[in-house]
Amino acid sequence: MIQIPGTDLTVSDIGLGTVKAGITYETADELISAFLSEGGNLIDTARIYSDWIPGEIGRSERVVGDAIARLGVRSRVVLMTKGGHPDISNGFDNMPKRMSPADMRYDLEQSLRALQTDVIDIYVYHRDDPDQPVPEEIEVMETFRREGKIRWYACSNWTADRMSEADVYCKEHGYRGFICDQSLLNAGVPRMLTPSDPTLTVVKDEVYAYHVKNPDNVLMPFSSVAEGYFHRLLLKGEGGGDYDTEGNRAFAKKIPALQEKYGATITQVLLGYFRTMPFTCIPLFGPRDVSQLSDAMKAMEIPFTEEDYRL
Repeated sequence: MIQIPGTDLTVSDIGLGTVKAGITYETADELISAFLSEGGNLIDTARIYSDWIPGEIGRSERVVGDAIARLGVRSRVVLMTKGGHPDISNGFDNMPKRMSPADMRYDLEQSLRALQTDVIDIYVYHRDDPDQPVPEEIEVMETFRREGKIRWYACSNWTADRMSEADVYCKEHGYRGFICDQSLLNAGVPRMLTPSDPTLTVVKDEVYAYHVKNPDNVLMPFSSVAEGYFHRLLLKGEGGGDYDTEGNRAFAKKIPALQEKYGATITQVLLGYFRTMPFTCIPLFGPRDVSQLSDAMKAMEIPFTEEDYRL
């Protein structure tokens, strides 16, 4: 378990990602029950999940909220959700920004209703709008906090400069500020192509240096197993996509040796990468079923080293 600095939150080493929670009630109940029994407590969702599947808006939050209510486990869960994602109603190209105070309030109210809770433990800006002043964005979150609708707040896909500006503003005003950052990091990121989605922030260069210098803003990386790239390459011989580079193909050849060295699975090797970072990482992992979940939860027990991931 990991204590998030400056808060009363103690969270599991891995967060349960629910981006694909447009699934049956039984599967959601089973996954959440298994996650809690494995020692997990951090559940991550978002208002936008999974609106790209026709038929329902806010499906993931509804499925997660229903499951938590049926299981009666709200008090055992640290619930994290995100608002302010750009509008995808006309596709993923040239998505209109929607991070105004009114947009954020609308998303928050919808999230509270769908998740069947009075308060969100960690509420996250899903994207950033560089045209909006940082103080305005912080004050929106502080308003929600004072209203008792959120306990703590965070950011996702922000630049190092914007996070630093937020840190300075919060320190000047006596606010705790962002307790975590959800950005893109995994074992394939150092050698990947520029992401196809330009709104994503990759933990390289300035963002990496920011987290080294500012460990109180805990990194919670998404796409923690590189969207299955290494699994497909090693198990099916399939490449392609943003991760398909000469460097990542070379790294993939190291994975079987690491599996043998530690008696580990591919997933465990990939998740072990986060334990070698010079700052705290709590990867978000979205399992398909309980067996994948159980496999992933064991990764944090394996003593991988920084040398294991060097080419």
